[in-house]
Amino acid sequence: RDANLRKIPILGINMGSVGFMAELESTELDQLARLANDDYTLDRRMMLDVVVQRDRDIIFHDIGLNDVVITKGAIARIAHLAVKCDGVEAMECGGDGIIVATPTGSTAYSLSAGGPIVEPEAHSILVTPICAHDVASRCIVVSDKRTVSVTMTQNARRNAYLSVDGGRTLRMNMGDIATVRKAQKETKLIRLKSRSFYDVVRMKFR
Repeated sequence: RDANLRKIPILGINMGSVGFMAELESTELDQLARLANDDYTLDRRMMLDVVVQRDRDIIFHDIGLNDVVITKGAIARIAHLAVKCDGVEAMECGGDGIIVATPTGSTAYSLSAGGPIVEPEAHSILVTPICAHDVASRCIVVSDKRTVSVTMTQNARRNAYLSVDGGRTLRMNMGDIATVRKAQKETKLIRLKSRSFYDVVRMKFR
């Protein structure tokens, strides 16, 4: 987050997890010397801009690289959520929540919830239900030109919780509107290897 605000490129080093955005393994630190010679390329990743409005006032604003997640919280109950794309209803479901993800975030929480793997260069936004109770509720992939809005429906009796990249969290009330669109800012990742995204997918899931 701090690097993005200062437009500083990021080099990821995998220290033991899956590490889709990690360029180097912990055993490859000798390649860091290439940075001093400008021997690298930059991979630009789209981000999401999220705003939450309450009674027309903006009460929350953030940007994220992976996803915006709206969930029911820790209590075992159903979150009833409605999703619109450019003001047109696209989905209404009850379940554990909704994930709005970038292509980069498609290999994170969205994948665990049954969403597709999308290559980072794709110009799209993913909307993935979490444990939906309606068998007709499926992940949808929309253009990055769309504006996605999420609200709790009238039969939702409790709060929902919104978080961005697993960080800042907001408790949403009935009537709150979470609006998600492509951010103007980008994340810049340093690349030292000329490998395909599909090579990375095969390596991480083998």
